[in-house]
Amino acid sequence: MLLKEMPQMLQQVRTLSSATAVVTRLHRSVYCRLYPTVVVQPDGSTINIRYQEPRKIIKLPLDLNTLSESARKARLEARKPRKKVKIMEEVEDNFNAKKYMKFIKKK
Repeated sequence: MLLKEMPQMLQQVRTLSSATAVVTRLHRSVYCRLYPTVVVQPDGSTINIRYQEPRKIIKLPLDLNTLSESARKARLEARKPRKKVKIMEEVEDNFNAKKYMKFIKKK
């Protein structure tokens, strides 16, 4: 009885592990077809191509040597992480509790 149920248990485990392809990309070195993909060039123009991996979009890098000096500096500044500004406020506390003792009623 136990030996007859073993193949069914192993088969259930195998089917559960095949769902990992849905969560991540397919782990194949060679894909058997070409997929429609959009290539975005550095100037913003787009081209529709057929690519060997299933991707939606491919963005080509910008060559910084072709830019002017001011545009290059602006691009490099935009890449740096922004510094957080900390605002510290000092509040003057001149509250005197003895001043209000006359308003407290004693029972």
